[in-house]
Amino acid sequence: MINGVEAVYEHGVLRPLEPLGLEEHQHVRLIVEEVTNDPADAWIDHEYHAAIAASIEPEPTLEEVRHALSGIEGSLSDAIRLERDERG
Repeated sequence: MINGVEAVYEHGVLRPLEPLGLEEHQHVRLIVEEVTNDPADAWIDHEYHAAIAASIEPEPTLEEVRHALSGIEGSLSDAIRLERDERG
């Protein structure tokens, strides 16, 4: 069963704002999503964005970028000068 319900976080505990219909000591899985008052928020598919974010590889570090760029011949400034000179 999947049931969406709003809750309030107070003193380290999530308190549902409506009855859940669960048995005592029943284990459940929580997905916490912040509720906003932004009207545009209703149009955003947050589950899709969460799934995409989970599947994306971490961003490369600056050192990884430098290493990848170090294998490129020439320089950007030389390429800009050449293009400028070709335009006349």
